[in-house]
This record gives sequence, structure tokens and C-alpha cells, in this order.
Amino acid sequence: MNIKHLFLLFILPVCIYAECTCEESDKLDDKHKNQALKFKFIAIASILVAGAVGVSVPQFGKIVKTLRPESSVFLLVKFFAAGVILATGFVHVFPDAKESLDNPCLGDKAWGDFPLASFVAMLAAVAVMMVETAVTSVFNRLHYTNRAVEAVAGDEGQMHVHTHTSHGHAHGSSEGLLRHRIISQVLEIGIKIHSIIIGISLGASFNPKTIKPLIVALSFHQLFEGMGLGSCITEAKFKVGAAVTMLIFFSLTTPIGIIIGIAISDTYDENSRTALIVQGILNAASAGILIYMALVDLLAMDFMKSKVQTSSRLQTLAFISILLGLGCMSLLAIWA
Repeated sequence: MNIKHLFLLFILPVCIYAECTCEESDKLDDKHKNQALKFKFIAIASILVAGAVGVSVPQFGKIVKTLRPESSVFLLVKFFAAGVILATGFVHVFPDAKESLDNPCLGDKAWGDFPLASFVAMLAAVAVMMVETAVTSVFNRLHYTNRAVEAVAGDEGQMHVHTHTSHGHAHGSSEGLLRHRIISQVLEIGIKIHSIIIGISLGASFNPKTIKPLIVALSFHQLFEGMGLGSCITEAKFKVGAAVTMLIFFSLTTPIGIIIGIAISDTYDENSRTALIVQGILNAASAGILIYMALVDLLAMDFMKSKVQTSSRLQTLAFISILLGLGCMSLLAIWA
């Protein structure tokens, strides 16, 4: 081994180590700051519009017949949206969580080599299942209790049988509606957590070259996620006030995150121990929620519908829609 090889063995680890720094990144000059601020305001407007359009598209089913919840087109939009949400959890959110919680800037971690990100995601998914089960169970108990009281008070014979049958149909419809409402509300929580973190990261950045590609990527990100959430809100049949509130909150979440990021940009350090742990845990929980919702509450439920089960053509189109959703959202991971 000659001197050149010895030199390389010595200098290579130093170079590799130098690439990873936990120091707060140097702030750019005022010109770059002002340019970055301009792009941040453009991002706020673009993401706000994209989110509002995406979440509103499924609501046009009341006007456009092909977008009604019972139509095949609406069902295919839901499959596409489910693919988007699934890719968001697996490709966007969970890798960010793992990167934060495994970051060398944390130094000696209390959890050592334990896969904390995976553990938190798993707990979040199970927690969603428990909440859905508990709420549905309470609803069923209350419904059956009320039905029993009405049955005792009702008339005997054919009239009673008719009432009982009607209650059965009403119960099935009410339980399905309740489930859709739980799904849409829990899904929005998972999306909001992720969106706030994305917004803060963009708002705190001083580098225009980082922000510019994120504007386009995050606008499409919000458009696709909005379509997924909007589909669930449409099927849940909320009252107008509640539905509008959910649509507005979704549209505003990422822009609010950007504004928060701008406000704290002079003091925020994304490599600090607290920021890494908080972001990692929240992202991991968000990933678990999104993955569970996409697989169990969206894809599994829709594939079990008789309309899909009895049509090979619709199944094929559904598979294509899912793959398109997965592909589009996964492609965005190159930039965001």
C-alpha cells in the first residue's frame, strides 16, 4: 500500500463526515431572502388554489351526473385518490419520519436502534382502527336499544313487521353514513398533520432554488390529496356547513404552515433535537393513519362493492386508476 492509498483512507472518512452537518445552515443575504419570500407568497396562492380545486371537484356530483357517488366515474376517481393517499403515506411521509428519527444530529438516542418511526406508525394505524370500532359499536348499541323500545311500544302483526323491516334498512344506511363520516374526519386529521409540517419546512427555507420546484410539486400534491378527501366528504353527506368547513380547513392547512414557517424562519432550526423528534413522531403517526385509511377504509371497502365485484371491466379500470394514483404521487417524491 503506497502513500497515496494511505492518504485516501485517511481523507475519505473526513469528506464523508463533512457532508453531514448538524449546525444551523448559514442564512443567505437579503437579496436571496427577499427572493425566497416572493416565492413563498406564490406558493401560498398556488397551493391554496390547487387544494381548493382538488377537494371541490367531487362536490360537483350534485351538478354533473358522472361525478355522483353512485357513478362508475366517481368510483374510479376514488380509486385514483386512494392510490394517491397510499403513496403519500409510504413514499412521502414515512421516509421523512424515518429520516428525522434516525438523523445523526440526534446523537445518542434514547431509543437506540429501535425502529421508532415504524412503531409509531403501527400504533397510529391500530389507534384509528380502535376509534372506528368503538364509535361504530356505541352507535349500534344505541340504535338497537331504541329499536327495541319502539318495537315494544308498536302494534303487533303486519304493521310491526313492516316497521321492523323499515328500521333495518334505515339502520344499514345510517351505519354506512356514520362510517363514511368517521373515515373522512380521521383522514383529514392525517392529511393536516402532514400538510402543516410541509408548510413550515417550506416557509422556514431561505433558498429560492429549493422553494421553486416545491411550488409545482406541492400544488399537485394538494390537488391529488384534495380529490381523495373530497370523495370521502361527498360520500359522508355532511350538512352544507360542516362540509364547507372541512373543505376550507383542508385548503388552508399548508398555506398556514407556510406562514408559520415564515414567522419563525429566523429562529427555526430543522436540525435541532426537538424539531427532529417532533417532526419524526408526527410524520410517523400521519403515515400510519394514511396507510391504514387507504388500504382498509378506501380500497378494501370499494373493492367489496357488488358493482365492482360483478364487473371485470370495472375491476380492470380500478386497478389502472390505483396504479395511476400511486405513480403520480410517487413521481412527485423526486421534488417534494
